[in-house]
Amino acid sequence: MLLAVVFANSQGNILVERFNGVPAEERLHWRSFLIKLGADNLKGVKNEELLVACHKSVYIVYTVLGDVSIYVVGKDEYDELALSEIIFVITSSVKDVCGKTPTERLFLDKYGKICLCLDEIVWKGLLENTDRERISRLVRLKPPTEV
Repeated sequence: MLLAVVFANSQGNILVERFNGVPAEERLHWRSFLIKLGADNLKGVKNEELLVACHKSVYIVYTVLGDVSIYVVGKDEYDELALSEIIFVITSSVKDVCGKTPTERLFLDKYGKICLCLDEIVWKGLLENTDRERISRLVRLKPPTEV
């Protein structure tokens, strides 16, 4: 299961978070853990360079995209290889929505469309779509007959 997708800014503030199958009382722990992990390891990392960690039998793949840090957490069949594919789709979709590598302001300006992309990529903890073209068509909010 894909447990979490978290976006944070360079100061460690959460911009978007999606948890699946994580009890509410554990979410604070995961937020603080991921932010600390990023603060310790993401300094000087190039855009879209993937880093991998393992914590409590779950896998974490994370990266930087412009001013935004992206964390993807999974367990069982969502190992580091599957998570790296998921994070690639997420970063590609964010760049497509923003038109370039996002600054924090641009990311927040496109917040709604980015959330729609996340919904098309991950649904209830499972990978739904990986095709960039299909995702961009689905988030246009036009009737399917005009596709």
